[in-house]
Amino acid sequence: MATQKMVLELEEFEEEYSLVAIHCSVASHKMAFILNKRLNTRLTRRPIDLEFSNRGLEVTFPLYQYDDNQSYTSYYLIGNACHSQAAQLQSSGGLFNDQSDTSQVTTFLIPEFRKADYFLKVESDLELIPLDQMVSELNQVNEVVTAYQVEPDRIKSKNNLIFD
Repeated sequence: MATQKMVLELEEFEEEYSLVAIHCSVASHKMAFILNKRLNTRLTRRPIDLEFSNRGLEVTFPLYQYDDNQSYTSYYLIGNACHSQAAQLQSSGGLFNDQSDTSQVTTFLIPEFRKADYFLKVESDLELIPLDQMVSELNQVNEVVTAYQVEPDRIKSKNNLIFD
C-alpha cells in the first residue's frame, strides 16, 4: 500500500508597519507628550514595559501606545536604549576579601540604529497614514535633532519590535 505525504508550507507572516527613528535627548514621558501635542495622538504608557533578558541582564524599555479606532491604526513609542548596572564579583582568594564592582551596561532594542533614541512604530490596516508629513512634523520640533523613516527590511532584530 502506497503512503501519501502531505507537506504544509507556511508563509512567513510579517506584520506590516512603518518605523520612524527619532534622535532626541529628552525623557520618554516628555517625548510622548511632544508626540501627543504635535501629531494629535494620545500615547499613554503601557502598564508593563517591554522586558526581556539579554546576556543574563533583565532589560526594560519604556513603551507607549495609542490605538486610533477611527483609522484602524496603532502607534507605539519605544525607547531604544536601556542603561543597567551589572554586578561583577571579584574574588581575591581570601575568606572575607571578595569585592563587588558594578559597571554600566547599555543594551539597545535595535542594535543596528544605536544612535536613535526612540522609535515610533505605526501599524495600520489602511495605507492612509501620511508618514512623510509625520516625519516632517517631527523634524520641526525643537527638542528633536532628527527623525527619519527606517525600512523594516534593514533591521535584523525585527523580533524586538513585537509588542503583543
